Amino acid sequence: MKKTFAIAAIVALMSAPAFAANTQGGFSGPGSTQSGGFVGPNGSVTTVEAAKSLRDDAWVTLRGNLIERVSDDVYKFKDSTGIINVDIDHKRWNGVSVTPQDVVELQGEVDKDWNSVEIDVKQVNKVSK
Repeated sequence: MKKTFAIAAIVALMSAPAFAANTQGGFSGPGSTQSGGFVGPNGSVTTVEAAKSLRDDAWVTLRGNLIERVSDDVYKFKDSTGIINVDIDHKRWNGVSVTPQDVVELQGEVDKDWNSVEIDVKQVNKVSK
């Protein structure tokens, strides 16, 4: 009986952070709330137009707006030069909540496929105006 109680207590303690993580931040526009985050190397701010012409896996920093949720982790990002799809994994939000009206800074890598380009986001920051 004591072993069962001890195992149940350990499982409850270990699963509590997983449940708490699902309620921290994320995109508040067309989609649901998410969590996550990453702090890594910093690149100079570039534009969507320039990012589309960079090599695969190039590190970029974009500044603009997340305007729409396309699927589970994919969003449309817009700046003054164009629109590009960005892939933001749940763990990359780091408790940041944004709406389409918020200016964000995204850091990540260019991900080129045969006929498409998107940004694999590693960090999301809300930019104060």
